[in-house]
Amino acid sequence: MPDLDETALRGWLVANVDGLPDAPMELEVLSGGHSNVTYSATIGDREVVVRMPPATAFLPTANDVGREHRFYAALQETAVPTPRVLGLCADPAVVGAPFYVMERLHGVVPHDPSVLDGLSADGGRALSEQLVDVLAQIHATDRHAVGLGGEGRPDGYLERQVARWTDQWHRATDHEDATIDELARRLGHAIPTSPPATIVHGDYRLGNLMVDAATRARVIGVLDWEMATIGDPLADVGYTLLYWGTAGRPTIHPSQACADLPGFLTADELIDRYARTTGLMVDHVTFYIVLAAFKLTIIGAGNLARMRRAGRIDAATGDVDRARIPLAEWALELWGTS
Repeated sequence: MPDLDETALRGWLVANVDGLPDAPMELEVLSGGHSNVTYSATIGDREVVVRMPPATAFLPTANDVGREHRFYAALQETAVPTPRVLGLCADPAVVGAPFYVMERLHGVVPHDPSVLDGLSADGGRALSEQLVDVLAQIHATDRHAVGLGGEGRPDGYLERQVARWTDQWHRATDHEDATIDELARRLGHAIPTSPPATIVHGDYRLGNLMVDAATRARVIGVLDWEMATIGDPLADVGYTLLYWGTAGRPTIHPSQACADLPGFLTADELIDRYARTTGLMVDHVTFYIVLAAFKLTIIGAGNLARMRRAGRIDAATGDVDRARIPLAEWALELWGTS
């Protein structure tokens, strides 16, 4: 976000975050690009994290920092490990976009296998079991007790997911694609009966977990709640499985390969542990994996549309929206072989 007014940001932080000194600020970009942009702001001896939408946010309801803030605030007194939120600025006039502030956690995020170099097989099993157990904690949280009872519309969640992402596809692209159309048709005609609604993270995977830097086997923070809502918990299971390992799956993100390391649960073991921990039947797993692939394909199309809008891709150079279509083709093939 090159036009960020750092002076205005520092002024808001000092005035609204308890304990921040009136001192110079150092700002560092921690992550950005496709997701909300994350900054580390150091003021005096205090370090906080600032999250805001990217400058070229494109798809409706995406990059919603207000939603992220609500979920973080609701979960901070629960068993779910999350950073504590410290403030929300809903007024985009302050720095050009709404933003929220949270504490800075210090650990490592398994964005790729190199982060876990040297982790023993016992450590790999412990980390993958922790991933499942934390997801179960999210789904076991009483949404009404933590103030999220009015969030989302739990009834008809899967139907709305299919309709919403189909609509997002048409908003993000200027061409038709028979694979996407067929996935939307099949998903719409095969919607299973959902278990009772729970909190849904929406993007639950190793690359969105921070783990203890010393052991790398303990989850200390679940990050990136911008897709969170109330709905079918098995949607999170399908999304996690889509990123679980590289065998028989298209390359989506380097973090996939972490699940190939010694000791990590297999996909079947992950499903079994989740089912035993939650008491839920993980039926129709192919539907949920395909739904995750459908969603991710369309998020990719939206990101490309945003890049074109920002002048970072010349639409005349080729059919750039094809970049994510192999994932959709794989999903259609998976459905046909399941």
